[in-house]
Amino acid sequence: MYRYFIKRLLDIILSTLGIIVLALPMLVVAIIIKIDSPGPVLFKQRRIGLHKKEFILLKFRSMPVTAPKDVATHQLDVQAIRMTKFQSAIRKYSIDELPQLYNIFIGSMSVIGPRPALWNQYDLIEERDRYGANDIRPGLTGWAQINGRDKLEIPVKAKFDGEYVNRLSFFFDCKCFFGTILSVFRHEGVVEGGTGELNKKDQKINR
Repeated sequence: MYRYFIKRLLDIILSTLGIIVLALPMLVVAIIIKIDSPGPVLFKQRRIGLHKKEFILLKFRSMPVTAPKDVATHQLDVQAIRMTKFQSAIRKYSIDELPQLYNIFIGSMSVIGPRPALWNQYDLIEERDRYGANDIRPGLTGWAQINGRDKLEIPVKAKFDGEYVNRLSFFFDCKCFFGTILSVFRHEGVVEGGTGELNKKDQKINR
C-alpha cells in the first residue's frame, strides 16, 4: 500500500509544498546564477528512471557551460573546471538539486530513492539490476546518500540501493529524509571527483 500509493501521494504533497515555499529562494538563486556566469540557469541531463526509462533531470547550473555534460562526477577532471565561488557553494550544500522538486511532482522521481544514474553509467545500472533498484523511482536523496554519497564505490552504492528496496517503508523513508538534512548541514560525503574518489586518495596516502 505504501510503496504503490501512499509514497506517490506524499511525493506530490511534499513537492508541491516545496515548490511553493522555496519559490522565492529559488528565484533568487536563478538570478544570481544568471549574473554569476554566462549560460542558462537550468542544467538538463538524461537520467535513468523507473524501469530504466530515461527522463530529463533538472538542476541549477553549478558549472561553466564548457564543462562536459554527460559525464559522471567521478570521471570529471574537477581541477580543470573553473567554478565560481557561488557555483561551488550551491554544489556543496546541494542547492543545485532543488529544481528536481518539479521532477518529483510530475512523477519521474521520488523524494526518497536511489539517486538516478546517468544514461551512460552502464556499470551502476547493471549493478542495480542485481538488487531490483532500477524498478523503483529514483530519488532526490536516499539510503546510499546518507551512507557515504560520493565516497562510495559503485558496487557498494548499488548494494545500499538494494537495501533501500528491501527496507522500503514510511518509517525508513523518514529515516533517510532526516538523515539527509543532517548530512547536508554537516557537508558529509561530498567529494569533488566523485564516486570512490576518497578511497583513491586514502590509498595514495597509505602507500
